[in-house]
Amino acid sequence: MEKFIATVTETVNELNIASAVGSGSLAVYATPAMVALMEKAACKAIEPLLNEGETTVGTNININHVAATPIGMNVSATAELVSKEGRKLCFKVTASDDAGIIGEGTHERFCVLSQKFTDKTYSKLNK
Repeated sequence: MEKFIATVTETVNELNIASAVGSGSLAVYATPAMVALMEKAACKAIEPLLNEGETTVGTNININHVAATPIGMNVSATAELVSKEGRKLCFKVTASDDAGIIGEGTHERFCVLSQKFTDKTYSKLNK
């Protein structure tokens, strides 16, 4: 299988700390921010696989957040596609700051047709 891997980076700031996003009371990088960065890396990794009108949606994430990161430090998340079974995509995800690994785990996404998915979702409003 061809390698599909991507890394994205952000700086810890007042908007992505635990106390700002409601996942805790401390001024440290928030777990939900790390998860979002991991998902962003996965989306970027598989961009070459997508056809016109397709996108992916996250369906499962299983991670451990193993170290805290202070404001001002950079965080990088890397996602590597490890398997593809039909529309199901499975990734190994890691996150690091300038001092080392801060998180790791697995993530699943499914390929969907953008318009069909959106139409189905918004049909809930008509019930």
